[in-house]
Amino acid sequence: MEDNPVRQPDDANGSPSASDKRPFAGNLSKYARPALIVGAAIAAVCIALLIIIFFLDSFNAATYSMTGKSIEDATDEARDIRDTYTGARIGAIVGLVVSGVVALASGVLLYLSRGTAPEEEYDDGEDVDFDDLAGQ
Repeated sequence: MEDNPVRQPDDANGSPSASDKRPFAGNLSKYARPALIVGAAIAAVCIALLIIIFFLDSFNAATYSMTGKSIEDATDEARDIRDTYTGARIGAIVGLVVSGVVALASGVLLYLSRGTAPEEEYDDGEDVDFDDLAGQ
C-alpha cells in the first residue's frame, strides 16, 4: 500500500471506520458530551434568571409596600405587580427542567458507555519527526 496520510478502507465494503459498526447507544454517545455541556450551561442561565426575577419581585414588592399598601391585596394594581414576571418565571422553570433532564440523560449515557471507545487501528507505529516533515 502507498504511504498515504488518508485512512484506507477497513473492509471490502469501503467503510472508512469501524465506529459505524458500534451499537446504537455507541452512536448516541458522540452527542452526549456536547448535550451535557449545553444542558449544564442552559441550566446555569435559567438559575441565574430565576435569581434575578426573585430580586426584581422583592424590589417591586418593597417599593409598593412603602406607600402603605400590601402586595397581597386583592386590587388590580397589586395583582399586576405580582404577575409582572410570571411568563419569564415559567419559561425559566421549564428551561431548567428540560436542560436538567438533557444533562442528566447525557451524563447517564456517558457513564454507561465509558471505556467503549474504539481503538485507533490506523496507527502503524511509525514515528514522524521534523526531519521527515521538512523533507530532509
